[in-house]
Amino acid sequence: MELWHDRILVLDFGSQYTQLIARRIREAQVYSQILPCTVPLATVLAYRPKGIVLSGGPSSVYDKKAPSVSKQLFEQGIPILGICYGMQLVTHLQGGEVEKAPHREFGRAELTLDDRSDLFKGIGTRGSTVVWMSHGDRIERMPPGFRSIAHTENSPIAAMKRHDAKQRIYCLQFHPEVAHTVEGATILKNFVYDICGCKPTWTMRSYVETAVEQIRQQVGTERVICALSGGVDSSVAAALTHRAVGDQLTCVFVDNGVLRTGERDQVEKTFASQMHLNMRILDRTSQFLTGLKNVTDPERKRKIIGRLFIKNFEVESKKLKGIKYLVQGTLYPDVIESVSFKGPSATIKTHHNVGGLPTRMKLKLVEPLRELFKDEVRVLGQELGLPDEIIWRQPFPGPGLAIRVLGAVTKERLAILRGAETIVDQEIRAAGLYREIWQAFAVLLPIRTVGVMGDQRTYEYVIAIRAVTSLDGMTADWAKIPNEVLGKMSSRIINEVKGVNRVVYDISSKPPSTIEWE
Repeated sequence: MELWHDRILVLDFGSQYTQLIARRIREAQVYSQILPCTVPLATVLAYRPKGIVLSGGPSSVYDKKAPSVSKQLFEQGIPILGICYGMQLVTHLQGGEVEKAPHREFGRAELTLDDRSDLFKGIGTRGSTVVWMSHGDRIERMPPGFRSIAHTENSPIAAMKRHDAKQRIYCLQFHPEVAHTVEGATILKNFVYDICGCKPTWTMRSYVETAVEQIRQQVGTERVICALSGGVDSSVAAALTHRAVGDQLTCVFVDNGVLRTGERDQVEKTFASQMHLNMRILDRTSQFLTGLKNVTDPERKRKIIGRLFIKNFEVESKKLKGIKYLVQGTLYPDVIESVSFKGPSATIKTHHNVGGLPTRMKLKLVEPLRELFKDEVRVLGQELGLPDEIIWRQPFPGPGLAIRVLGAVTKERLAILRGAETIVDQEIRAAGLYREIWQAFAVLLPIRTVGVMGDQRTYEYVIAIRAVTSLDGMTADWAKIPNEVLGKMSSRIINEVKGVNRVVYDISSKPPSTIEWE
């Protein structure tokens, strides 16, 4: 991305925290980008980074297939920060010695600071700070020219540096990017600001200006189409593209019959009435529910919905003659996934709304969000003036309620689920928990249970409530919702939703469970 002069590259060695490194640097308003450690040196240098971070990873430097980098990387005069495996790799390649630690070090550790002149400037006012360790190897002998700048009880060399006329290399055995390292954000700021000389210019306002110009240059006077789902990603992508090309953009919203209550009305009100976008609303409820009739397998549901969505989109795009470009809300984690050091994802989610469209329809892609994380997209949405109802919407699966109705999808069962979902949403919002929780929703189980209402026996459905906290959806924990809130949701669902006589709460984490039930 030519326009961002100050850039930090993160070379990924397979760490579970690699995305966090990039996010923390961006939070300091410095643009950062992740590349797999396997890219050639020429590719790294072509980005003209002002600094390079070597991530952690699960390997040992002595493994037969241990990932590495060219030794010439250290001869370019670019400041380097090695984290965990990155520190061990620097040591190994620069002539030091790495050994198995007598005791593995995982979790909280007290870091004693021996040098607070640059990387640790302003850190540990009492000479120490709390950090997060996750390693089995440690540095036994530093490479020539390096010196220790911090230690812990188990790691005599928990941080080291070489700062001279030839090299500016800093290494940390702990992870500054995780929240458990109390002053990790300051350490990273010291690296990108003071050591690399970056300026905090990465803001959503500047991103809007640049992205608008890029879209205009890419599209020119051609017409553009966007598949609008109402979720934050496609909504922000559509709003940004509309700011760039105006009436050249047409958005298509397909009501597939498995949406939440009021979803279609909200999208139409926001984008057609308030933002004055060219909108085509397609009511395809009957078509989709017919296609889903008697289908119980979740993967078949996904494929049917995906196929019908593509079919409708193809038909509509042919009616709109002269369409050359397709807008997609691709985010940076999707890009990282496809080029990750660990390799591309083994399975492609068949419920992705526009997966497969570019190849089949031969449209050129416009992906204005492909350099952003989810939280940055929300900030961008605010910058573009989108309402909070759109910006802060919780994630919603591509196949919609079809995979929250376990078993056959019918109008009756969808009505039951919508009623329960609405109550969960209302009570989560009323309790002030909506932004704290990553996702909160209801699931209609394919079983019935015996109950008693008004001295009468009932035999009705069970609703499961699922609510999780997460940063990115990759891992999640069940949300500790106050009992009184859960009790109110349960009482309302049983009393207000006809056909339900029992409510349960899902207290499983991801992994081993997934966030959605199907």
